[in-house]
Amino acid sequence: MISLASKKDAPVVSEPVYQGSKDIKAMALTCNIFWGEEYVGSMLKILEEKNVKMTFFIGGTWAEKFPELVKKIYLQGHEIGSHGYSHPHPDHLSREANKRDIARAEKIIRDLTGEKPALYAPPYGERGPAVLQAAEEMGYQTILWSIDTIDWQRPSPDVVRDRVINKAHNGGIVLMHPTAPTVQALPAIIDGLRDQGYELVTVGNMLRQQSNHKN
Repeated sequence: MISLASKKDAPVVSEPVYQGSKDIKAMALTCNIFWGEEYVGSMLKILEEKNVKMTFFIGGTWAEKFPELVKKIYLQGHEIGSHGYSHPHPDHLSREANKRDIARAEKIIRDLTGEKPALYAPPYGERGPAVLQAAEEMGYQTILWSIDTIDWQRPSPDVVRDRVINKAHNGGIVLMHPTAPTVQALPAIIDGLRDQGYELVTVGNMLRQQSNHKN
């Protein structure tokens, strides 16, 4: 039995963010990168042509291998969040071990961009107390998603597109990865969402919109 005292002393941790405001017609495209470097350039070209900014959650070991791609993402004005360093199962780690993994990725990203990321996407979407506490103590907001393309299974581009377009909603956060079908589907996803009247924003801007709307 847990005493009232221990309940009272337990840290209060912010819940992860799954989506933005249901009152604002905006959506955020996100991309978790820990592999798939051969598709990032094509993705960036499409985003530039369509004038869309995306939130890229970048893994530390990937950033070490492909520093120029990290710089290119940043210089094109996209938002860079952290995907941790070594892509562990965060729920299997202690709070301190999670903090070490996040800190290692943070140093690499900061060295490459000059900025500390503000957002953290935990590998595998794991969100146990140790993960959330570690991220919060490191000054991060934990970001998950409300629409999953499941593109890592390499379905057809039409399937990737339909998973986004058919589930589009106010404040939607779309999870993608740099795969061939994702790149092929990306122009149709952008056009389809805009045709439905959605503004495409970064996760950070979506959270700011939500905060301003509440105020």
